[in-house]
Amino acid sequence: MKSGYKILWTDLALKELEQTIQYLEEYWTEKELRNLAQNIEEKLMLISQNPNLFRTSVYKREIRQVVILKYNTLYYRVNNEQIEVISFFSNRQSPDKKKLR
Repeated sequence: MKSGYKILWTDLALKELEQTIQYLEEYWTEKELRNLAQNIEEKLMLISQNPNLFRTSVYKREIRQVVILKYNTLYYRVNNEQIEVISFFSNRQSPDKKKLR
């Protein structure tokens, strides 16, 4: 059985994740933050095993998206044998702020 695709985060996605965590640390409990981290890990594991599991983005066909809880959407694409996480978008923002390249 294949061990799964390697997951790589772009600088933009890491920056968005960091900003999200900083914001949530002020307003969420430690339990809620752990739940978010667990959801991210679970979704990444699923993507690693089956990259086509989640729906394609309405913005670009080669990009897929998965909702992490209801507050964030993770956008990714498959590059050869790797998964590239291109955005960890906070759904509280205007959709116009999405930077999907």
